[in-house]
Amino acid sequence: MVLAKFRNSGQTCVTANRIYVQSGVYDKFVKAVTEKVKTLKVGCGTEEGVFVGPLTHERAVEKAMNHIKDAKKHGGQVVLGGKPYDDGGRLKGYFIEPTIITGMKKEAITTREETFAPVLALYRFDTEEEVLELANDCDVGLGGFIITESIPRMWRLVEALEVGMVGVNLGLLSACESPFGGVRASGYGREGGKQGIEEYMTVKSMLINVSNG
Repeated sequence: MVLAKFRNSGQTCVTANRIYVQSGVYDKFVKAVTEKVKTLKVGCGTEEGVFVGPLTHERAVEKAMNHIKDAKKHGGQVVLGGKPYDDGGRLKGYFIEPTIITGMKKEAITTREETFAPVLALYRFDTEEEVLELANDCDVGLGGFIITESIPRMWRLVEALEVGMVGVNLGLLSACESPFGGVRASGYGREGGKQGIEEYMTVKSMLINVSNG
């Protein structure tokens, strides 16, 4: 999950944006992921051990900080980070601290928009039906991630999630041999895999009358 969120500093089209955690493990999960994210090194990508790099430009930093501020306005608690990254002036660029926010209401911007930054928004849910409704309440549908030990639940969720791709117990969605694409406002068609070739093909139909009449 850390890879799904913080890869490329949260700036990929399949970055996990809304993380829903079942109530029974929510507090334990928050503690564990916070300890893990604390270990992520921020810096220039050419340096040894760096996992979180800069954002693309100043507006990206402003957007991320606005999302954090809005989440706090809607009841969110910043449990880690929440500010532009400052190492005493050594780093030059658009860095923000790896950030974790919990407890915000669904009205928060982080629920509706991609943050495109190392900002992890954690939401609590109780039932499978509830989380499916929350996950599908969106006008885009490129990819989703599931973490579960239950095979039956895995199949139910994969079928019910309204997205083009689903990763199960992993943090990466794209592979050259797998079709890549989404639904709704995430576009149409697929690239990659044998399905991607079909986008470049022209289909010709032929109908033959084989009756004796």
